Amino acid sequence: MHFHLLKRREFITLLGGAAAWPLAARAQQAAMPVVGFLNSQSFDAFIEPLRGFRQGLREAGYMEGENVAIEYRWADNRMDRLPEQAADLVRRRVAVIAVSGGPAPAAAAKGATTTIPIVFTVGDDPVRLGLVASFARPGGNVTGVNFWVTELAAKRLELLRELVPAVARIAVLVNPAEATNTQSTLKDIETASHGMGLQIKSFTASTSGEINAAFASFVRERPDAVVVGADAFFTARRIQLALLAALHRLPVVYPIRPFAEAGGLISYGTSLADAYRQAGVYTGRILSGANPVDLPVVRATKFELVINTETARLLGLIVPPTLLARADEVIE
Repeated sequence: MHFHLLKRREFITLLGGAAAWPLAARAQQAAMPVVGFLNSQSFDAFIEPLRGFRQGLREAGYMEGENVAIEYRWADNRMDRLPEQAADLVRRRVAVIAVSGGPAPAAAAKGATTTIPIVFTVGDDPVRLGLVASFARPGGNVTGVNFWVTELAAKRLELLRELVPAVARIAVLVNPAEATNTQSTLKDIETASHGMGLQIKSFTASTSGEINAAFASFVRERPDAVVVGADAFFTARRIQLALLAALHRLPVVYPIRPFAEAGGLISYGTSLADAYRQAGVYTGRILSGANPVDLPVVRATKFELVINTETARLLGLIVPPTLLARADEVIE
């Protein structure tokens, strides 16, 4: 009888301990600052950048689940959802809102609060987008990282010409849902192409079906190569784009590394992981008391050229040794 009693007491003590644990965890979480993470795409499209963001937070002394919590809001390419998602994070009184996936999430967050600090990661000029007053003095509650994707058009065209010397007619794929991105991409490509004597024709797509339709148009029009504009939606659809390019045997140049990793021919642009790491550092510094007004906009400086030689072989292209020597990564 005594034995049973002891066991029962131990069991009750164990139960009591277990019941106390969630309370302690809840109290700890309540004391934890919360970062709102607002993105126009989906989690699976942003695994790498997110890893960079968390690394930046760690560098600033914050570990998700230990001394900071992150509330994620993914719009799944439905831009109309962003204002409500931003308003929801404001209602939750998060300490900082980190925004990414094009200019739209940044605009939604800026429209939702003038007091909660906002850290953006955008590929277009944040001054032209109206997010900040200037790079050196952002003003207000907004700062972040500009990762230079749209301004690299000339460099991408040069790389394309090195890889496909006979190139003359180029198709450009842009997303009309991100009007500011589209305008700057087309403007930069047109300016760059004039000096090179290339013919440019633009095509648009903002859904998977429209990407298929654009490639059907390429089959009819037979451009020598395709340039894919820098856009969060295209990054999310990178496998579809790489498959269609391989299927139709089209040389395509992309803005960032994840495209080449997914089977794309060549990419040239900022290191996305590094840009998001910098955004994570800024988010952490704000959590520690820094004011966005005192944090100048960071210009990402780490560029990378990635060549997928397997895809080049598939297309019957010979990658010049000079180009291979300059590559930051060669995918075989």
